[in-house]
Amino acid sequence: MSRIVNVDQSQAWNGYDGEHWARHQVRWDAVNAEYNQPLLDAAGIRSGDRVLDVGCGSGVTTRLAARAAGPEGRALGVDLSGPMLARAEEIAREEGPENVAFEQGDVQVRPFDAGSFDVAVSRFGVMFFADPVAAFANIRHALRSGGRLAFVCPAEPEHNDWLRAFSGLRDILPVGDFGAPGAGGPGMFALSDADATRKVLAGAGFTDIEVRRLEVYGVWGRDAGDAASFILTTGPGRHAMDQVGVEEKELARHALADALRVHEGEGEVRMKSVGLLVTARTP
Repeated sequence: MSRIVNVDQSQAWNGYDGEHWARHQVRWDAVNAEYNQPLLDAAGIRSGDRVLDVGCGSGVTTRLAARAAGPEGRALGVDLSGPMLARAEEIAREEGPENVAFEQGDVQVRPFDAGSFDVAVSRFGVMFFADPVAAFANIRHALRSGGRLAFVCPAEPEHNDWLRAFSGLRDILPVGDFGAPGAGGPGMFALSDADATRKVLAGAGFTDIEVRRLEVYGVWGRDAGDAASFILTTGPGRHAMDQVGVEEKELARHALADALRVHEGEGEVRMKSVGLLVTARTP
């Protein structure tokens, strides 16, 4: 593993958060599945392309990119999280394709060869950089002249159904505010301000920057109780639940399940999330 500067995020994604994502990989992929095709379309991956997947997690977008690049191309997924990469490698061994590889590292400082990739993609993997301008500058360095960048990141928190329901537990749990959009520090909504994100990418040397909103629906569970239990074991949910007693935990589970019943239908809970699809090019 190459040098790590994003120490706090490395600890988180090699601890509970990364283990949770790896353990629940199938469900997380179901939550985010509808972002995959818009991301691939925006990236415009062609046969023979060399693709870098930033913050690849359990590797679904890396494998999709490798298939789009075909046998003459390749895709490399890089992530801080050992548990998630172990899951990515396991799935790739079982399902292929052969032109995919994974590496544990910090994209902000990993020493890429200049111009070694044609395309860089990311699905919810670029919001956690300690220094986003430096990180995107390093990604730009890894791309050839005229190379393409495409990523998806969360838009404003209030437009996401699951977070709106979770925030409704404030009378029971110490629910945080999830940070101000575009605040600059690493976090789920660090790039949710479109203008601030354009400035970050411009500062990193990208051109032709475009941002558009996506509204998609993901499957969070088979019913409201199942979805509520899952949400309360994710990073924000677990953090809040760890600070209260048994009675409050049970109240929170019931209250969240009640709030999610409106999203039940045909044996699943589907909720809207809103993301930003960002594209840019290297000069």
